Amino acid sequence: MMNFPWLTTIVLLPLVAALLIPLLPDKDGKIVRWYALGVGLVDFVLMCFAFWTHYDISSADFQMVETFGWLPQLGLSWTVSVDGLSAPLVLLAGFVTTLSMFAAWGVDRRPRLFYALMLVLYAAQVGVFVAQDLMLFFIMWEVELVPVYLLVCIWGGQNRRYAATKFLMYTAIASIFILVAGLAMAFSGDTITFDIAALRLKDFSLPLELLLYTGLLISFGVKLAIFPLHTWLPDAHGEASSPVSMILAGVLLKMGGYGLIRLNMELLPNAHIYFAPVLAILGAVNIVYGALNSFGQTNMKRRLAYSSISHMGFVLLGIASFTDIGVSGAMLQMISHGLIASMLFFLAGVTYDRTHTMMMNQMGGIGQVMPRVFALFTAGAMASLALPGMSGFAGEIAVFMGMATSDVYSSTFRTATVFLSAVGIILTPIYLLSMLRQVFFGSSAELMCDVVPSCDLSDTDLKIQGNELAACFGTNCVLPSDAKFEDAKPRELFIAVCFLSLILAIGFYPKLAMQTYDAKTVAVNAQMQTSYQQFAQSDATTYAGSFWQAIAAQPKPPAVLGSLE
Repeated sequence: MMNFPWLTTIVLLPLVAALLIPLLPDKDGKIVRWYALGVGLVDFVLMCFAFWTHYDISSADFQMVETFGWLPQLGLSWTVSVDGLSAPLVLLAGFVTTLSMFAAWGVDRRPRLFYALMLVLYAAQVGVFVAQDLMLFFIMWEVELVPVYLLVCIWGGQNRRYAATKFLMYTAIASIFILVAGLAMAFSGDTITFDIAALRLKDFSLPLELLLYTGLLISFGVKLAIFPLHTWLPDAHGEASSPVSMILAGVLLKMGGYGLIRLNMELLPNAHIYFAPVLAILGAVNIVYGALNSFGQTNMKRRLAYSSISHMGFVLLGIASFTDIGVSGAMLQMISHGLIASMLFFLAGVTYDRTHTMMMNQMGGIGQVMPRVFALFTAGAMASLALPGMSGFAGEIAVFMGMATSDVYSSTFRTATVFLSAVGIILTPIYLLSMLRQVFFGSSAELMCDVVPSCDLSDTDLKIQGNELAACFGTNCVLPSDAKFEDAKPRELFIAVCFLSLILAIGFYPKLAMQTYDAKTVAVNAQMQTSYQQFAQSDATTYAGSFWQAIAAQPKPPAVLGSLE
């Protein structure tokens, strides 16, 4: 049982299952959706079982390593493994994607193709997180682009082709840097290897590290939606169907954060010393910029998209903090945001199914006829604005503590970044609560249905019931008892509660998630601290007084008896 290729099976099962979909005897899509959901659920159960029985949370090394010869002449192999960075994100990908397929229950247009693409995307996401061979990592990264492009382009909104093409152009061009950097690292030195564990042992020159880091930062920055490489994300979210948006926000953004830690920090630690202040600045900019832009959005999904951009800034701050709690907070923020954003985008889809619009000024009043959706949406918004007791609070407070207590940066720099981040946190509840008000209750002007030109209720009915009891949807008003909008159905309640349960569990007991990766993040930060000490001794003037903490001069060796000063 120990020799069973668990990770290979987990990656290939959805891919093989997708290839078998054309053979299913299905006409109306009912069989294929149960089939896809069953495959996703089985794969997720396999993940849980494999990690429960074979994964050691106390180890920082690669575990469950599986290697198969591929092109040995070129140093290529199918090598997959997991450690503290990848294991929780593999589980997140399985959890979110499985529930996304369940959320897509109503897809009736080309269901075979839709669910086949979802399964291919499932396999590619997991493949990115478990790949130990850098070329395999790049291949899985590229495979993931195709199903996302088609899912947005075929099942998206009115401007779906523009959004899908923009997504493909941004991510495909940026991913070239992964290929170039991978080849440069593999062929550097005396040996040719794409194995990430072996690449960690190579000693790259500082100029080469800086070039490689720059290229990888661009590539992963596009996926993480770092300003100014973020503009594809609001368009993609605005046009994608909600199940696809769940995966975009819940998993795909995390691939960028994972890449920054896995490749930039682990393989290029010396370059990370020079780029860390840049990441911290970009993180603060992301937080404030994303929050401010959310205010200007009238489309609900675009507002949530800019909220995601804002929250990804905390991941950058944690990665740049040089503290154990900061790097751990970055991982926790990725997991937390994956759950919260997936839940919010799912509920946005539930609302769209009823109202057939994403424009918030056309939804006011639906809280009266959909109280369960309102309650769940409110819970998701509370988690997103970091309410204590929910996972969002645990992730953000860990990042704050990491940056505030870092002994690497100057006090001025720490104060500035923490202050800007705090401004973003203050703005978050304002735009989220404003969204809830507009969507579920509307403004006082919108609730005054007797001044709306096309109202379904007579003045007599309004006077009898009272204006506050009338549910207004854009220019149409009906009494709640006559509304045709259904509240959350059992399937929708189940999906939302699955997300909310984990959000609350991690919020009340963060160790539930943190214990899976703590050993690894401590090891990664220890490597950064070692590189920083070497940096401090060799170049004590770089950034001194502005970014870095002023570095004390190295003490002179004790004088030998009889020597002259």
